Amino acid sequence: MWPANQSQLVRQFRSGTVLGFDFGTKRIGVAIGEIGIGMAHPLETVVGEKNEQRFNIIAELITAWEPVMLVVGLPTHIDGTEHELTRLSRRFAGRLEGRFKINVLLIDERYTSLVASEMLRELGIKGRKQKTKLDQIAAQQILQSFFDEHQKVTTT
Repeated sequence: MWPANQSQLVRQFRSGTVLGFDFGTKRIGVAIGEIGIGMAHPLETVVGEKNEQRFNIIAELITAWEPVMLVVGLPTHIDGTEHELTRLSRRFAGRLEGRFKINVLLIDERYTSLVASEMLRELGIKGRKQKTKLDQIAAQQILQSFFDEHQKVTTT
């Protein structure tokens, strides 16, 4: 469940496109979905040597899809304690919000990469071949978690 201020934010959106992000230091998985439908789909993996390259690609996606909200996965240890990637993900979310002036919601992303890897294995994609799709599928899992929780929040 989200904190009260995030629940209020979420309640104001009944429709619109949402982009979900699985932040990584080398790759950023991106997923897309529509609030009214409540279904996430993998979109793209953003790869770039420099932050500016990565943000330029994200800017193109935002221009093309015009999202009403952005969702960023927040990685933590299994027990919920934070680590370095947690801090970097928060920073990424802050940069997204500041640069694009779109509300950003942080979502617990524990196990999303494991689930994504298992999904790809079930499709026959194993090992190194997963690399190009794994982050997109993890972003899809993050965004789907948002949609599932959104459904609970807006129906109560």
